[in-house]
Amino acid sequence: MTTVLVTGVAGFIGSNLAQALLNRNYRVIGIDNLSQGYRRNIAAFSDHPSFEFHAIDVRDGPLLDPLAARADVIIHLAAFKIPRYGHALDTLQVNTHGMRNILTTAAKNGTRVVFASTSDVYGRNPDLPFHEGSDLWMGPSTVKRWAYAVSKIFDEHLCFAFQEEAALPVTILRLFGGYGPNQNLTWWGGPQSVFITAALRGEPMEIHGNGRQTRSFTYVSDIVEGIIRCTEDKHAVGEVFNIGSTEEIAIIDLASLIWELAGKGEPRFTMVSYRTFGKYEDVVRRIPDPGKAQRLLGFAPDVRLRDGLQKTIAWQRKLLAEDPAAAGGGE
Repeated sequence: MTTVLVTGVAGFIGSNLAQALLNRNYRVIGIDNLSQGYRRNIAAFSDHPSFEFHAIDVRDGPLLDPLAARADVIIHLAAFKIPRYGHALDTLQVNTHGMRNILTTAAKNGTRVVFASTSDVYGRNPDLPFHEGSDLWMGPSTVKRWAYAVSKIFDEHLCFAFQEEAALPVTILRLFGGYGPNQNLTWWGGPQSVFITAALRGEPMEIHGNGRQTRSFTYVSDIVEGIIRCTEDKHAVGEVFNIGSTEEIAIIDLASLIWELAGKGEPRFTMVSYRTFGKYEDVVRRIPDPGKAQRLLGFAPDVRLRDGLQKTIAWQRKLLAEDPAAAGGGE
């Protein structure tokens, strides 16, 4: 039985991934400091005989080392995201220190590492769709919004440096716009999380900027399948892969679609200027070229946005009915 260490296991992707791995007869060691993850996300399998959970931080090397030593593969998901409301220092420290610890402990045992990077690394690049060799084009360092992308770029370079210096097998995944059951219901989880809650409650939807910025959103089952393919397939070692849907939609159109599926009456929007966040820059368009994953791994996302949103809305409606405070965070 293959043992996989999943960091950020109580988070959105981590919890869905852990369940899928257990269903495929993997043994899973999950770690999470519960700063952004929730115990409710792992409740369904917390007593599974092939699962164990440890409430530790990836920055705590002495606690991480003995757990990592037991793993055949480490899938590193734990991270802090774009500091739209938070602090850039947290994002930079959690992401870079955590990655260094993962790679250092993996190098001691020759353990394969699969690292979840982000589509945000493509930054301002205007040449779409993004392929894995596209330039990574960042904004100025005076704009803290880029701290997340910069930390992930550093982590990617760190992965390949360890591969070169320690012959460590690594794979990097650039994830595009994940959504689905167990998503965080605050802005941490993405605009769709907040839009769904607003639609269900009949409240105005908060649109940042003019709402014409576009994204591609990828249902969590597709993300999980992509991660597992990269974990199991030898062709993924030493490679970078885009894992994401090519179905592009403007944020204001996403809000309208969610209201159509979950709201009543006419949708109401509240437009929020980026000036609200201080010095902030957004990406105008973001869409992947998934060709490499198709060629090397035979993988492509197949859940359409409308279908995925219907499943997500059903899950979110049930959660909010059981716990109305869930939209505000907490374990």
